[in-house]
Amino acid sequence: MKSGFLLTTLALACSALTSLAQPLKVAYSDWPGFTVIEIAKQKGWFKEAGVEVELVWFDYLPSLDAFSAGKVDGVTAVAADMLVTGANGAKSKFIAMLDYSNGGDMIIGKPGINSLKDLKGKKVGLEVTLVEHLLLLHGLKSVGMKASDVTLVNTATNDTPQTLGSGDVAAIGAWYPVSSQALKAVANSKAIYTSANAPGLIYDVLAVNPTSLAKRKADWAKYVSVYYKCVDYILDPKTQDDAVAILSAKVGAKPADYKAAIPGTHFLTLAEAKKVLKKGEGLSSIYGSLAISNKFSLDNGVYKESQKAESYVAPSIITGGK
Repeated sequence: MKSGFLLTTLALACSALTSLAQPLKVAYSDWPGFTVIEIAKQKGWFKEAGVEVELVWFDYLPSLDAFSAGKVDGVTAVAADMLVTGANGAKSKFIAMLDYSNGGDMIIGKPGINSLKDLKGKKVGLEVTLVEHLLLLHGLKSVGMKASDVTLVNTATNDTPQTLGSGDVAAIGAWYPVSSQALKAVANSKAIYTSANAPGLIYDVLAVNPTSLAKRKADWAKYVSVYYKCVDYILDPKTQDDAVAILSAKVGAKPADYKAAIPGTHFLTLAEAKKVLKKGEGLSSIYGSLAISNKFSLDNGVYKESQKAESYVAPSIITGGK
């Protein structure tokens, strides 16, 4: 009996040591609400919080692929996109609400295209079934148009500035910083519809592997706490310039340009995140927003089985409770 106790104790000790030795691996990319975690990396805040973290930089779609393949424990992503990865077998839990797009996602028209109605019968380049597609359809509906009124050209977001410049499409859909690059690359192009027209349509989350969350909830709670510390740092006028210098350097942008684009991302403070996590039907709730995203994916054949928000949203780290 004594030897059994010792073996159990030893096994638990080894398990604890293994957990300490393995950092939480989180994939992130160039959207401001994702890149903001770079502040913690450079300031040493994870170490201060007592959690080992390895941040892994990706382009956006490859970050989702890395999560789906089990190469990382968590990923910063659009909530709607994680429904897609979940429907395809890579389930996740949303443990933190990061932001909502407030103008950083744009439908940009080439010179001469001044409104969504000008797109009737024309081509639009964007990544089909991703958030710019959802944004475009939401915009078309708002002006009494249908999806069939335009022709979509599947275009990688990073390629949209060149595609707009080629003149082969009348408009493109892209998120910041690519949207800003497109506006600069094509003289007299303009944003004709943005996520600021539909705040809450595009929420971003920290999505984590359910097994990792179950085993290391305390560590993930520390990560989330550090994330909101980064948000406070970029929103504080006293430290915003330093935050902007860190983020702009990471994505290769000029600090002044990056600072000017910050309002396009509504960074959620911890208090705001708690409100978004309350159940509701409108865009002010992650549950209401995901219902719209789910319908979009079903209508467009992205997946066949309806995804329930309740099986993804895991609010306990932020709101308390189980």
